[in-house]
Amino acid sequence: MAGTVTHDPPPAVGGSPGRPLIVTEDAELLDDLLRLCAAAGATPEVHHGVPERRGSWEAAPLVLVGDDAARRVRGAARRRGVVLVGRDQDDSGVWKRAVQIGADHVLMLPDGEQWLVDRIADVAEGVGRPAVTVGVIGGRGGAGASTLACALAVTSAREGLRTLLVDADPLGGGLDVLLGGETAEGLRWPAFAASRGRVGGGALEESLPRLHSLRVLSWDRGDCVAVPPQAVRAVLAAARRRGGTVVVDLPRRLDDGVAEVLAQLDLALLVVPAELRAVAAAGRVASAVGMVLRDLRVAVRGPYTPGLDDREVARLLGLPLAGEVPVESGLLRPYHSGKPPGAAGRGPLARFCKDFWERTLVEAGGT
Repeated sequence: MAGTVTHDPPPAVGGSPGRPLIVTEDAELLDDLLRLCAAAGATPEVHHGVPERRGSWEAAPLVLVGDDAARRVRGAARRRGVVLVGRDQDDSGVWKRAVQIGADHVLMLPDGEQWLVDRIADVAEGVGRPAVTVGVIGGRGGAGASTLACALAVTSAREGLRTLLVDADPLGGGLDVLLGGETAEGLRWPAFAASRGRVGGGALEESLPRLHSLRVLSWDRGDCVAVPPQAVRAVLAAARRRGGTVVVDLPRRLDDGVAEVLAQLDLALLVVPAELRAVAAAGRVASAVGMVLRDLRVAVRGPYTPGLDDREVARLLGLPLAGEVPVESGLLRPYHSGKPPGAAGRGPLARFCKDFWERTLVEAGGT
């Protein structure tokens, strides 16, 4: 059980990791808190009362006060990020003691263990602003969604942002192949199939192949073509906690795993060739995706059928227009030059991606 007294503690200042502070003389409680810190990947500082070292109490990003120590910290400076931890679910006096020490939360073990592990892990990872997360989906097969996803990710990385490119389509052939990195060392989706609960963002990032200054989560060439929805949720949540941008190449179908991805997207681009059959197919995709996704925009790709332009395609689909995706050879066929789409930093496709990120990051409150 976890209860809020005042407000949530903020993330570590500047997104930098910090050490949680534990204050208790209860040996059994201390063992439990140390175990939970280890599970969250954090090494705490432990004291029996308010630390004598100046600034230690104020500087800790998270303070876990055992109920046995509440009286000893009553005179400490008030600050955010204090959690009063106890075991007696029936002790109504715990709320009064929490108010006396200025605690943000009251937490009872063992019921509140997962909540506490998540909070400690946030501290260990230095969680700040979550990543701007963008999906790309084709209105029909061969629309160029995968190539646009790669170009967006490459452009983001070139602009100096921490970037992760996620291949959510197990039947798509692999984005690592499109980037020329199918033999690169690192984990692929099947390695995360057993993931549950919380996945460490830093550990995830370091485990993935690094290609063209970005990290890539793709599929291997094995028989595994599905990852449980709870694993998809855990992995994508970990990726978003690292900040920067996450670009997801989406399949044109909606199952439980894809629904988990859609629920964590800030927006998605529906890539639609400017032809009537493609618009009709894209309408069906938009209808299915729109049941989960809050913000779906259309990116129109030429050449245009007579009577159609980008605004008319957007009007027919009833979606906001993200822009016209330039026609380049790399968008229409697999890339074999060794350079991924948008890598050169010039040309119509690179300009489209750069303009997209400039607008989107402003919308998200970034820079």
